[in-house]
Amino acid sequence: MLSTAKIGPGGWPYYCNGVMVGDGHRPAGKPLRDAQDEAGVPPGFWTGRALAAVGLAARDVVTERQAELLLGEGRHPDADRIERELLDAGKSPAQARRVTVLGRPIEHNKSPKTEKAKERSPWLAMDLTFRAPSTAQIAWALLDDATRRVLELCQDIARDKTLAWVGESVAEIRWGSGGKHRRPVRDGLIVAVFRHYESRAGKPLLHDHAVISIRARRPDGKGTWGNLSADSMLTHIVAADTLYTLHFMEEVSAQLGWAWEPREVTPGRRPVLEIAGIDQRLIGWQSTRRQQIADALPVLIAGYEEKHGHAPGERAAYALDRQAADRTRPPKRKVPRSLSELRDGWRKSAIRAFGACTVYQLAVWARAAAAAVWARVRPVVDIALAAVATVAVVYVMRGAFKHHHLLAEARRHLAHTLRGRPHEPGLDEQIVQTAVDNYTRPAGQKMMTADLRALYPNDLEDQAVIRPLTRARSASRYDKARLAAGALTARVNAVRRSHRLGSRSLPHTVAVPAGPPPRSRRDRGEARTGGAIRTAGRDQEQATDIATVEETRRAIEAAAARLRDGIRERAAARGPRPQPAPAASMPPPTQQSGVQPRPGPHTPTGGVT
Repeated sequence: MLSTAKIGPGGWPYYCNGVMVGDGHRPAGKPLRDAQDEAGVPPGFWTGRALAAVGLAARDVVTERQAELLLGEGRHPDADRIERELLDAGKSPAQARRVTVLGRPIEHNKSPKTEKAKERSPWLAMDLTFRAPSTAQIAWALLDDATRRVLELCQDIARDKTLAWVGESVAEIRWGSGGKHRRPVRDGLIVAVFRHYESRAGKPLLHDHAVISIRARRPDGKGTWGNLSADSMLTHIVAADTLYTLHFMEEVSAQLGWAWEPREVTPGRRPVLEIAGIDQRLIGWQSTRRQQIADALPVLIAGYEEKHGHAPGERAAYALDRQAADRTRPPKRKVPRSLSELRDGWRKSAIRAFGACTVYQLAVWARAAAAAVWARVRPVVDIALAAVATVAVVYVMRGAFKHHHLLAEARRHLAHTLRGRPHEPGLDEQIVQTAVDNYTRPAGQKMMTADLRALYPNDLEDQAVIRPLTRARSASRYDKARLAAGALTARVNAVRRSHRLGSRSLPHTVAVPAGPPPRSRRDRGEARTGGAIRTAGRDQEQATDIATVEETRRAIEAAAARLRDGIRERAAARGPRPQPAPAASMPPPTQQSGVQPRPGPHTPTGGVT
């Protein structure tokens, strides 16, 4: 799970005295490193491709002064030394300070001459919080130290890959009136990472605060600094969340051999993917905050219904959920405990609640469940079907959408299909491009929507499969999206089956990730008919010939007509069914009436009467 928060000049002391010391409370005057040691959290470190531009290196420890200058004031992290050198060279204090400012000084935003009021409260950093899934938290907290370190490594890899994608594909520099000019950043991002181990409720919660500086260099070759576009970052948060989850699942499966399975948290909402084999009761033990929120929700929902006269919709339900979370938020822990003390306490608590066998057999059950998942689920990605399902879900959920909506849904599709198996780099973008090229149409200047005529060519009746779903109010929006995706993919599969029956080659691409599963009978049959099954590292772009739906329907109708003709011919060949005669007058078996028809071309059953 990935969440975000903006950090301005006024909010930096909270991060300096709370987040940097493990969400605890830092007494006044206590050095940062001492407070971190007492809280049992490691010191923060710097990461990002743009560190060299400010004289930092990857994995350098984040000092309090560096963080205050860069993340709290928007200045060079070594501004004190630079100012001293400039003052010694004869520069005025104002000139020396201006040199250390990266981009526009925050004093400009606070000026009454600023055109827009919202710019008078500038933001200087963005906090992206990376939280591992609940079952991963449980395994990290209760299993041995070796497993704990592996899961922390998986968290590191997934977080770093997600931050790299944000810096390379999302982050933009804005300038001009209203930020109308935007270009990709030159060197990437500057990020300070702080790792925490527990939630406010004192339960295991492995998570990282990645605090991204808003300052980045423009791609103008001059080395000038500007501000990141906030809306570009916020727009792609969901896509970044799904990418982080996808990478974390793959790393856990590769390192520990565990598989993933969907779990429904709230009826009608998207299921979440959890490690298979982990006792579900432990999720309730770990997620006490969710139960507290659930207990507070009925009162808020009742108040909403009394005020508005109807049940809350999806957006209002989310707002009520956040309101319940704020009302039930416990105070921060003030008694410092090391990670070893925390893990020992968590293990004893889980054993008291569920028994020692439940705790100590976690890894064994996870490996056994993984074997069952790998035997049941074929981790094969069909690009065309993935594109159809992605468009259907996003269309029903949103109506009109953008590229990043399709990208997030494509990554969800990969996570649910592969269950932790690795995917080829760029496969998510390939699914989105297939969807955009074949199954969408423009819906305004910047939006697009599903092209129903491409999904159902020349078949207006079948378009009613999706349209009533968008108007039905009895089911949740995700349930309607899931039904629409199932209807569309079933139609595509029907087209493919008819092509196989007609001895035609399969017009679709199947991308198989690294480590292909055993080939089933169906796989071998499709390979003999020229199916496009490719192993890892061999990408071949083909398009699903959905435009042949009308031709396929005529072929199916013709086959049904031939079947009816065969039935009539067999009935005519047999003649009237003989009536039973008395036993004394029945002919011997060699003189039995009736003709055994010979198998013919129109006899699908092979002539068996």
